[in-house]
Amino acid sequence: MSRDRAEPSARFDPVTRVLHWVVAVAVIAQLLIAAVMVTSLFYQPLLIAIHKPLGLLILVVVIIRLINRLAHRTPAPLATMGRFERFAATASEFLMYGLLLLQPLVGWAVVSASGVPVVIFGNLMLPPIAPNDAVLYGLLERSHRLLAYALLAVFTAHLCAVLFHTLVLRDGLFSRIALWTRRRR
Repeated sequence: MSRDRAEPSARFDPVTRVLHWVVAVAVIAQLLIAAVMVTSLFYQPLLIAIHKPLGLLILVVVIIRLINRLAHRTPAPLATMGRFERFAATASEFLMYGLLLLQPLVGWAVVSASGVPVVIFGNLMLPPIAPNDAVLYGLLERSHRLLAYALLAVFTAHLCAVLFHTLVLRDGLFSRIALWTRRRR
């Protein structure tokens, strides 16, 4: 095996890879939307209309991804990863899953506590999961914002680790989750 290529058997299964990239793209979009949403009153209604269903999509896909994760073994850790790095990778994976589940649920609760119907598309509404309460709304809104910062931090750390393995160690880590395979030279 070349140093910059993982063996096919060391790759995640195809469903895991697709779900990973759906969540990654949705989270990046959600973070960008949220950043613009809080700074632009003009675009805020449109962005909120996109933010809610995208959050629901993330919640559903992460639940599917967790079920898939439990049903499929993950590839063995790379030889380039020491014991601490393996622990950090596992801990960050659980933290990421927790944040990806908690963030949309707290967002749903924020809208519920505001008393505004949780409209997803047209007439499709979700039931409220929190009582209409101004104090609760403020607490949940701050929590949603802090969770977004935490998610951004964990996502950034994950991306930096992948870049380190891909560009510095060239140990094939990225090819394990990539949707495509690299041709041999």
